[in-house]
Amino acid sequence: MARHTYNTGIIGNCAFLAHINTNTNVEWLCWPRFDSTFIFGGLLDKEKGGEFSILPQSDYTSHQYYLENSNVLVTEITIDEHNSYRVTDFAPRYYYNQRYYKPLMLIRKIEAINGSPRVKVKCTPVSDYGKIKLTVNRGSNHIQFLGGDENIRLTTNIPISYVFDEHAFVLNEPKYLVLTYGEPLEAPLISTAERFLMETTQYWQTWIKHSSIATFYQPVVIRSALTLKIHQYEDTGAIIAASTTSLPESPGSGRTWDYRYCWLRDTYYVITALNHIGHFEEMEKYFGYVTDISTAEDKRYQPLYGITGKKQLTEIILEDLAGYEGNQPVRIGNQAFEHIQNDIYGQVLISLLPLYTDHRFIFSERKDSVRWLDFLLSKIEATIDEKDAGIWEFRNMADVHCYSNLFQWAGASAAEKMARTIDNEELVNRAIAMKNRAAEHIESCYDPVRKVYTNAAGGTNLDASTIQLILMNYLDPTSDRAKDHLIALEKELKTDSGLFYRYLYKDDFGKPKTTFLVCAFWYVEALAAVGRIDDAIKEFESLLQFSNHLLLFSEDVDETDGSQWGNFPQAYSHVGLMNAAYRIAMKLDRPVFL
Repeated sequence: MARHTYNTGIIGNCAFLAHINTNTNVEWLCWPRFDSTFIFGGLLDKEKGGEFSILPQSDYTSHQYYLENSNVLVTEITIDEHNSYRVTDFAPRYYYNQRYYKPLMLIRKIEAINGSPRVKVKCTPVSDYGKIKLTVNRGSNHIQFLGGDENIRLTTNIPISYVFDEHAFVLNEPKYLVLTYGEPLEAPLISTAERFLMETTQYWQTWIKHSSIATFYQPVVIRSALTLKIHQYEDTGAIIAASTTSLPESPGSGRTWDYRYCWLRDTYYVITALNHIGHFEEMEKYFGYVTDISTAEDKRYQPLYGITGKKQLTEIILEDLAGYEGNQPVRIGNQAFEHIQNDIYGQVLISLLPLYTDHRFIFSERKDSVRWLDFLLSKIEATIDEKDAGIWEFRNMADVHCYSNLFQWAGASAAEKMARTIDNEELVNRAIAMKNRAAEHIESCYDPVRKVYTNAAGGTNLDASTIQLILMNYLDPTSDRAKDHLIALEKELKTDSGLFYRYLYKDDFGKPKTTFLVCAFWYVEALAAVGRIDDAIKEFESLLQFSNHLLLFSEDVDETDGSQWGNFPQAYSHVGLMNAAYRIAMKLDRPVFL
């Protein structure tokens, strides 16, 4: 059986994301926001998802790539030895009038490479997750699609009749397709599209030039950085886990989740990755998002929020959609917003620590320190002895999880440093007390016979999340306890190819059938931390084979054949790669080109 990979690349401008298949079809595009209805959703239903393709009428082969160091995607279609063409897809983004220009606009440039290829354009957007087929109105140089929340317009220099009737035509000059939501393109088509392409390409290449990316597998890290960047919803600063919903963790598993939200649980990892590549602006925007949620939250933090801070993310099953390759259910919303995950308070505290240790932040930006620290320490004090759903969001299981208490320990440690910075003795003492209490819970998970920390107090199961005991420096990476713990985890959870299972015990849906990619990158990072640098490099290199053709990584990977599964691309898989590469680069003492 052939290895399953996702045959799409992504484009985006920090206002929207689109998936372009190697067959030129726009497989996934949600407008006006990441978490809105799809306009094109062929990823989940070939019939009801609409289509936006540019194809010949005969057999063809395709080749897809990004313009170097950019999020501009090129798909080349070869019909035969005499006829071929390319489609360049991008979402405009550049700095203009002291702000970033990032319209809800998808631009497609079609040009012949060889010969005079005949192509056919099909554009059939939908609304309300495929329930609404839009009314089509033709204008002189555009087609309007009506019936959704806003008008969608396709402006083109292709004869409108050819597009309207889906009639093939000869590609004898460059053609442009500009799809807009709400605000149509009123400027000249060709010159504007070319200017936007030049400005957008230049923006991305400059963004990379301004990144501090170490030389260890630099091209791979560059692609991950560009991928992470367009998962940030710039309007609020939120960073989503993935732009997709309901791509199954494994075929027929029923594990189909909507990941178009921001998990506070992963805040620390994201902030760390952005800090490693020197992107302060993105960090600051994310701080702002977390701060806005925190000031509005008077009770518990949720594990995840909407990109505007929305709390109610009610999970709904769309029974009329076929699902990705027939995998159901198709879900929008995510019931995990109701879960109790007590690591979150620590995640937020350690994420805020740079406000106190990084002098790029001015003092006025931490003027509410006492209230902040009191608020977050109170949350840890109230929840430290509770059972919770844990990092993997078990729906019907609760325990005193090692991972949750680790981040409470780390959060209390960060709070202690912050309290010392602002010279508040009472907060220092409270933080130390919480740190010690969390450590007691963590130690209750230690199995002295197997020399390993289990997933929960009194349990016997092992869990990849406990790798973080080493990476968070709860365990001294140079200590025998850290090394023994890692050996025990790799013995049980690691595959021969370096992939890592989250766990191998039964959860609400049975035993997991696929490995979780970010855990493998945590493992690589831990290998580097404990001094097994040759192993770290070997395992890192092994993991690169599990990308798709564009160095994009999924959430899950099948151990047996290396197939990609789960939502795609997974921002946190790329975050894991970036942090692992950075850790190795630092150990090699090669942070910059020499």
